Amino acid sequence: MAARPLRRDILRVSAALAAGAALPVVGGAVPTATAAPADPGLPEIPGMLGDRRANEVWYLLDQATLYQPSKEFADAYYALVELYGGGWDNTVLNTWRRMVTGPEYPADFTDYVAPARSALEVMSRVQLEAFDAVYRPRDPRLVRAFAEFGQGMLYDPRTGALHIMTGRPPGGYAVWHVVMRAMMFLDIDRGRWAHMANLNAFGCAVQLEADPDLENVNPPLGTGW
Repeated sequence: MAARPLRRDILRVSAALAAGAALPVVGGAVPTATAAPADPGLPEIPGMLGDRRANEVWYLLDQATLYQPSKEFADAYYALVELYGGGWDNTVLNTWRRMVTGPEYPADFTDYVAPARSALEVMSRVQLEAFDAVYRPRDPRLVRAFAEFGQGMLYDPRTGALHIMTGRPPGGYAVWHVVMRAMMFLDIDRGRWAHMANLNAFGCAVQLEADPDLENVNPPLGTGW
């Protein structure tokens, strides 16, 4: 039987949606970490650090794509494995890198991912449902969610882990970008993913600048950044 999909295998969302896993905090929070402020729309969780709503959206993505994925989502994941192999994320990323500078792009890449339409439709819906449970579409507060995610500021006691993109450099952003492009070219929630692609690029830039500790809660970047 195929192995269970990992978080940053899917979202390299991850992955967000994918998919590296959220890392347990080894040394505890640094002194500058701040408790999650109260949010009238969400229950208070003692011990949570960073923005309450940002923690919630990354938690929901984890639940939907790793810890408690639906059969439909798991089937979609394995459909991508069937199409592109066990390392489907890197295969699709490398194919995009090869095609993106060519004269036939984006038509050739669109043809390449067209067989994955059904799987990508499921992944799109599941990921957007997680975002929509916490934020409005194109909600300006999503900027903070990606900023604190990229800085490694989000500690969730429900999992005992940071919400952060793993890897140095955090290549999951690149995979998620290409999956977003595939969904856009196939007209799967095109407008939503065009907006999310900008946030994904922003989150990547923040994380590259912050170079956060992946095992402990991090202080925020200086205000002059």
